Amino acid sequence: MAATTSQGKSFTSFMVGITVTAAGIAYFSSGLGKVACVIGLIIVAASMASFLKIKPLEGKTGTTPQPLTLQLAGVGSVALGWIIVLFGIHLSSAVGGRLATTLIGLGVSLIGVLYFLPAASRKNAIWKA
Repeated sequence: MAATTSQGKSFTSFMVGITVTAAGIAYFSSGLGKVACVIGLIIVAASMASFLKIKPLEGKTGTTPQPLTLQLAGVGSVALGWIIVLFGIHLSSAVGGRLATTLIGLGVSLIGVLYFLPAASRKNAIWKA
């Protein structure tokens, strides 16, 4: 996933930090869980500092930013689909009703992921330069 060694090291330390933090949260009631949570957060903060340090070294991006309206439409569609699933489960006690609202929510989310977000990235695609 990383283009350079420093990006790879930063990404690896971020993933380790997130994992240690999640383990610390899972066992937060014990003393070792609290220590793991704090150590994990320190690792995440260090990796974020490393990310910010190497960002200026990456150079100029090849494309212009994608249109904000299409990005917001895609993210909004995904969030709306998630909300439909979340509230649809509570609207019906029958399995069929829950299945229907879940499939509707999934469809709305997929519209955002498969239609709006790719359209936003195609507006300023590198091959159109």
